[in-house]
Amino acid sequence: MFRFTHLRLATLIALALALAAVPALAAGPVFWEISKQQDVVKGDARGVSIAENGAIMLAPAYTLVYDTKEAYIWSSASDASGNIYLGTGHEGRIFKVERTGAGRLLLDTTELDVTAITADARGNVYAGTSPDGKVYKITPDGSHSVLYDPPDKYVWSLAYDEKTSALFVGTGDKGMIYRIDSSGKASTFADTNETNIVTLALDQGGNLIAGTDPSGLVLRVSANGKTFALMDSPMQEIHSLTVARDGSIFALGINAQASAQRQATVGVSSTTSLSSEGVITISTDDQETQGAAQTTDISGALNQSRSRSRADGARSAVFRILPDGGSEVYWSASDAVSFALRPLADGRVLVGTGNRGRIYSIAPDRTHMLLIQSPEDQTSTFLTVGDNVYATSSNLGRLYRIGREQVSEGTYTSPVRDTKFAGQWGVITWRGVGNVELQTRTGNTESPDATWSDWSSPYRNATGDQIASPRARFIQWKATLRSTASGAQLQSTVIAFLPRNQPPEVASLSVLPPGVALQEMPLSIDPSIASSGLDPQIFGLIASVPPRRFFQKGARTITWQASDPNSDTLVYSLLYRTISDSQWHTLAENLSQSYYTIDGNRLPDGSYVFKVQASDSPDNPADVALTNEEMTDAIEIDNTPPVIRVTGPIATGQTQEVIFEVTDATSRVVKGEYSIDGGPWQMVFPVDGIADSARETFKVRAVFDKPGEHVLAFRCSDSSSNVGSSKITTTK
Repeated sequence: MFRFTHLRLATLIALALALAAVPALAAGPVFWEISKQQDVVKGDARGVSIAENGAIMLAPAYTLVYDTKEAYIWSSASDASGNIYLGTGHEGRIFKVERTGAGRLLLDTTELDVTAITADARGNVYAGTSPDGKVYKITPDGSHSVLYDPPDKYVWSLAYDEKTSALFVGTGDKGMIYRIDSSGKASTFADTNETNIVTLALDQGGNLIAGTDPSGLVLRVSANGKTFALMDSPMQEIHSLTVARDGSIFALGINAQASAQRQATVGVSSTTSLSSEGVITISTDDQETQGAAQTTDISGALNQSRSRSRADGARSAVFRILPDGGSEVYWSASDAVSFALRPLADGRVLVGTGNRGRIYSIAPDRTHMLLIQSPEDQTSTFLTVGDNVYATSSNLGRLYRIGREQVSEGTYTSPVRDTKFAGQWGVITWRGVGNVELQTRTGNTESPDATWSDWSSPYRNATGDQIASPRARFIQWKATLRSTASGAQLQSTVIAFLPRNQPPEVASLSVLPPGVALQEMPLSIDPSIASSGLDPQIFGLIASVPPRRFFQKGARTITWQASDPNSDTLVYSLLYRTISDSQWHTLAENLSQSYYTIDGNRLPDGSYVFKVQASDSPDNPADVALTNEEMTDAIEIDNTPPVIRVTGPIATGQTQEVIFEVTDATSRVVKGEYSIDGGPWQMVFPVDGIADSARETFKVRAVFDKPGEHVLAFRCSDSSSNVGSSKITTTK
């Protein structure tokens, strides 16, 4: 969580001393706090877990058991003797890892990927490959043969039923399930009308449970091949299924984008190379797009406003199908695609993701924690052998054991905070127990690189140590936890800094048409709220109401938009000068609104330039406050109507011609109208055809069809909305 927080008195004293007498810095310090899980998980967790409440603690041991030297581990299984079998890609190899951790290549198939693997109680291993899918059988003595070559492109899943000695095969791209009996005879078991049968499992009643793509169905297939949909999930693919001890079925679903990327990776030959550091680089045309680097601004990608118990907008979700047939969303993630699923005997459910290989633990009460962050990119499968829990990874393809004991030391590295403006560092404080120490580093590039400072010496005073890293725009902290008898835990960390003050920005000035005035609308606020000193918006009140527009003769209104990089409160001054003058004069000051209506009667007629000056003085001392300004173009102030001189009339039969010569001292003449004997006003253009100057001549020809005295009225307006009028009386 990132918010202002109250520190202990000792911390405030230390901070005041650290920030005293610093020129050109904003008045208020900023406190960057990380304490909530949604913010803590944006950092890098090595050997630490992150609890639901955001607490950082030492993680279970995560021990490398075997390195296949392959890029992917797609599938895994164990036999009754505790041996583990790993199906890999893109070389299509199967490895056997004994209980001692010794491993070897068991079979090198002719296909690219081993996408499914299982074993029976007699030690036979069955493996499904893709593309050009085949099912291999490997006997305990190591001999192998193709057990079944289906007419389908992919073999996605396998399940062995010990009660009937039957092997079930889930395929793609026709969504078929095959049954291979003990004699090796294969037959169609179910045609699901889906494209892919991605995962298979057997429930406690001996029914086959299948997860599909692209409808995201969980199907139950009875012994006679009858399918029944247990759940129609909102995800595209049910990627993994497992049955818990109480008969519940856990299903892991992934969205359409994740499903397409995963399937595109299978069977795509890649160029794999081993660097001098032992890091495998895989280059294909269909790699999953990497997320933004962890060292982005704290407003990064993780959206935790969506409940973990909802699947809308999720990239992956875990569903629980209850024994009574009901179903529920057990957990979901919008920031990661999940691949591995395993309920444990203690009621927890493990979920392995493709987001830095992170493994989440979901408790029976639905609280979840980041249990382990893998050294590899993706945690692909889980399996249990006796009391041991194992995880496999991809990129690189390795086998790890999740221990019951904690590591002795772990580190957590925070996301990078962009302070925007290099200022003054204050103190770093934290709340925790046990052996915890923190360090900081700073730099002026968004991602830490060789140009950043080294990590500082450790801070060990939780109530506040002065940050020793050099001034810079970006800052990052690292916590090291070490095992003690009382444990080690970090619950909250706060970094104080004072940003360098930046001048306001006046983005734009606008001048409304002449005569348009703005009036502030009063806002009624409960006196008790006003006296409390709290922001009225906390109580749901609107902070401001747009001003009312009305007509005011001679008024000129200027509006502007301004902002402050430090989010300081701004006040404004409005200054003016004539276009022939160099001296500025103050028209108004200490304005809080971003507009001002000029009463034209306050200024003589003429052309003026106005200047808006914005200041952040309300939130800064006088010697620190900064200003910025913006000027208008020339604006005419004109309160004098045009002058009209009449020539005529000149009579020609029944027609009389009158000439009105109009002159305006300041503005352009823009309109002329005439009326005969009080009749409607009629438009008349100047003699030259266009009203565009301060002097215009209008010629009115009036036809009188009745004898007697007649009144011819004429009026004209200038660009400042001043109206002049004249009339003559004529006799026909």
